[in-house]
Amino acid sequence: MLNDFEMICRKIEGNDDVTVIPVGDVHYGAIEHREREWAEFCQTVASLPRTYLVLAGDLINNATKSSVSNVYEETVRPREQKKYMADVLAPLKDRILCGVSGNHEYRSAKDVDDDPTYDIFCKLDIEDVYRENTAVVKLKIGRPGADGERNPSYVLVVTHGAGAGALTGGTVNRGERFGYTIDGCDILIFGHSHKPFITTPEKICIDRHNERVTFKPFACVSVASWMNFGGYSARKMLQPTGHARHTITLCGSAKRITAETRIL
Repeated sequence: MLNDFEMICRKIEGNDDVTVIPVGDVHYGAIEHREREWAEFCQTVASLPRTYLVLAGDLINNATKSSVSNVYEETVRPREQKKYMADVLAPLKDRILCGVSGNHEYRSAKDVDDDPTYDIFCKLDIEDVYRENTAVVKLKIGRPGADGERNPSYVLVVTHGAGAGALTGGTVNRGERFGYTIDGCDILIFGHSHKPFITTPEKICIDRHNERVTFKPFACVSVASWMNFGGYSARKMLQPTGHARHTITLCGSAKRITAETRIL
């Protein structure tokens, strides 16, 4: 298992745009999991050119006897949840830029030092792009031209997220506050709250050598879950959060990021 801060570097040939779809909080095994939609999504991604995934944790529900999740409501046992997730992601393993664990996987890691996400990545033979808590990915598109033109590179930071605020504003504040601590980050991706949103804050950058002040924007992307409303959320009187999906387009010929949301 590699250190969180060992950077993952990936090169994608060609100057066409690259699409990155952030995914998290799948919760396979939960009775509320949207299994048909998840399977259709994976099949669709496999058919799309130059489309990649980042996995932000809680791929499986992984209820344990000591967890908030109810073991008696699981649709399949945790070992079968791992197997299913490895099987459904197998056709996409070359499309996965990175992955981290979520709090649901951390239950087993904490109790018995068995991380289900790491097991899934090992089964797929891509454990080199797994990180336990936070993944830093440098993505370089294309290759230098004959005139020495430099192709764009992008830095993505992926973590599962934390905090359980009832209102979206609290999640926005937590995400942006963490993003401000990471110098050089172009896109921060996280989940956990099940609240999908995209914000684009900016940092003030002081260049003492060139004696100028610039402004560096970054995208702050919170992913939706693959869960129907009910169960724990209903008992705790939480708000339904919707199932919007984010698509991040990275320009292959110039440094430009386009982040879009599609409401399902």
